[in-house]
Amino acid sequence: MRLLALMGILSLGSGEATADEEEADTCLRTKIWEGYNEGWAVRTATSATLEEGGHRIYVVTMYAGNEYRLQVCGDANANNLDIVLHDANGTELMRDESADREPLVNFKPSSTDTYYIAVYAGSLAKGQDKAGVAMAVTYK
Repeated sequence: MRLLALMGILSLGSGEATADEEEADTCLRTKIWEGYNEGWAVRTATSATLEEGGHRIYVVTMYAGNEYRLQVCGDANANNLDIVLHDANGTELMRDESADREPLVNFKPSSTDTYYIAVYAGSLAKGQDKAGVAMAVTYK
């Protein structure tokens, strides 16, 4: 069942999007289109709704020789979202250092392998209990 849930990452907006996810998707699509002009292509894109402190983990194969950009957009309910990249053994390789709702991590793997991307809802705006979040992996 977990594998089937993870396979939903192959298309932007897995399932019906809520209004919050639509806002996050719009932000992410803008970043993706801007990236096309710089030679970036989409590897994976998806959206979700996260509660404060909640997270989603995505499994992605990344190929040696490519450069990857992991980027997230949150809706207005999100204050701080985080991206953490792990190798196939679960070892943390890198994380974004920003305290905002649009984190970004660049990564160039030295070998082709499976990686785990964790997206965390670190904090939400006061009075909010959920945020729409969109995540993309682009490459060139």
